[in-house]
Amino acid sequence: MKAVVIGAGMGGLSAGIALRRAGLEVEVYEQVVENRPVGAAISVWSNGVKCLNHLGLGHRVAELGGQMDHMAYRDGFTGEDMCRFSLAPVTEQTGQRPYPVARAELQAMLMEELGAEHLRMGRRMVGIDDDGLRVTATFEDGSTATGDLLVGADGARSRTREYVLGRPVERRYAGYVNFNGLVEVDEAVGPPDQWTTYVGDGKRVSVMPVAGGRFYFFFDVPLPAGLPYERSRAREVLSEHFAGWAPPVHRLIRALDPQRTNRVEIHDLDPLPTWTRGRVALLGDAGHSTTPDIGQGGCSAMEDAVVLAMALQTNTISVEDSLRRYQERRAGRAGELVLRARRRSDVTHAVDPDVTAAWYDELRREDGSNVIRGIVANIVGNPLG
Repeated sequence: MKAVVIGAGMGGLSAGIALRRAGLEVEVYEQVVENRPVGAAISVWSNGVKCLNHLGLGHRVAELGGQMDHMAYRDGFTGEDMCRFSLAPVTEQTGQRPYPVARAELQAMLMEELGAEHLRMGRRMVGIDDDGLRVTATFEDGSTATGDLLVGADGARSRTREYVLGRPVERRYAGYVNFNGLVEVDEAVGPPDQWTTYVGDGKRVSVMPVAGGRFYFFFDVPLPAGLPYERSRAREVLSEHFAGWAPPVHRLIRALDPQRTNRVEIHDLDPLPTWTRGRVALLGDAGHSTTPDIGQGGCSAMEDAVVLAMALQTNTISVEDSLRRYQERRAGRAGELVLRARRRSDVTHAVDPDVTAAWYDELRREDGSNVIRGIVANIVGNPLG
């Protein structure tokens, strides 16, 4: 059996590896010509690491991951700790340590594991044809790829999704812009083993450790969509948005490289009515595009990959039946995580300022138990326990 996978992001590459391990012939097609992931890093929570463990990659993700032992929230204006606690209970309760990982390095590792002979770069899909026996993808250059099934892991602007639903779907703007990148660890900004987050006025500044003595950083700013932006002005723009904030925040702004700082307007999708059509199935952001507020986007895509391979390996009525069983196992959980992230986003970014102010007050009384409970709740229910 042959699978054609569209998209070489976290989900598509994980799917390609999982399907190969399940005995399928696999070809992965990606529209860009080189590895250029969107976003500087990814939070691989315990469920995502378990998926990578399942694919035989546990030791490699551990080498790429930062040692994130603690978590702290700080007042954005004073810089004082609102709360600080150990993340050890996450590992103890889920059976696996989480890792923040540089996205490009994780993607390169997955590409290497898949194998260059299974990867086709520079192929932009423009059409799908399913004759009931085989499915064919047509690419912009006129070439085609035919298989027994097609997996649409082609991201938040998925063309496969339009085919599956028979119509385009408008993404929902979450109301904020995320600036992110990598810098060297600076203990004046945060400890090297801690996820440190400064909050205030619905804005957020975070640093998380990744391998190589680096922090993954991000700034969240509630803003209208579509505002003009020049990458070279990243420091000036962030200095304006965070005027009056604590010195460590401005130290971080001075340290970032504007040309390597990403700016992303954050969107998500309402849960979809279906993920499959005949021999075609959605995976990752194509099926459940989410805001990054609970760090489960990439992890959910990895869960998709594992369950898809299981469904094709263990159910033999038909490809169409296997894909429907995959959808039945995944759509409810993935959709719920999208909605949880949306609710978390609204609180974090002051959609209702009174609710956000109340959350800040709660953080000042937090001993870690409530935050840990929320993190673990996102992890449990994953397909690998």
